[in-house]
Amino acid sequence: MASEPMRDPIKDHLLTPKNSALIIIDYQPVQVSSVASMDRRTLVQNIVTVVRLAKLFQLPIVLSTVNVQTGGAPTIHQLQDVLGEIEVFDRTTINAWEDVEFVKAVRATGRKKLIMTALWTEACLSFPALDALREGYEVYPVVDAVGGTSLEAHQTALERIAQAGGKLVSWAQLACELQRDWARKDTAKPFAEILFAVEGR
Repeated sequence: MASEPMRDPIKDHLLTPKNSALIIIDYQPVQVSSVASMDRRTLVQNIVTVVRLAKLFQLPIVLSTVNVQTGGAPTIHQLQDVLGEIEVFDRTTINAWEDVEFVKAVRATGRKKLIMTALWTEACLSFPALDALREGYEVYPVVDAVGGTSLEAHQTALERIAQAGGKLVSWAQLACELQRDWARKDTAKPFAEILFAVEGR
């Protein structure tokens, strides 16, 4: 069996390591502790997995927090441990797309496909997702790495994003879409380790 030649990684309509960026918004203790749409431990494991994938495939990452400069807690340590030294864009706006520095950082990635994660789904995910879609970006919320204050709030927000043109993905779908072919040896082994680590949870 032979694989087809690799598609143009920038023009591909699917996600590739060369056409997408990861956006991470407000994974802070207060926000995590108030999630009620899924198990919080699983939520943290899933967002850590998404970040590990982004690091493996060398995606540009834009990280934002809210109100840390005015006394709020920073990004949870589980994410900080994986992210390492990375610039953080702290804001006062609930909608990150209304923060000048954040939007500038997103544009600076040069990517039009935004893999978007945030807490909560109904606010800090949906607002920038809707604004980014309006500006011509493609937005891919990772549905099992985001959460809301209730299951209804979470699901309603995802429906609103999808109705506006957002493309919902799971973390496993994201992983397979970025890897695409087991013959891509540079990432195949660590990809498999990340993908199947879920069985050991």
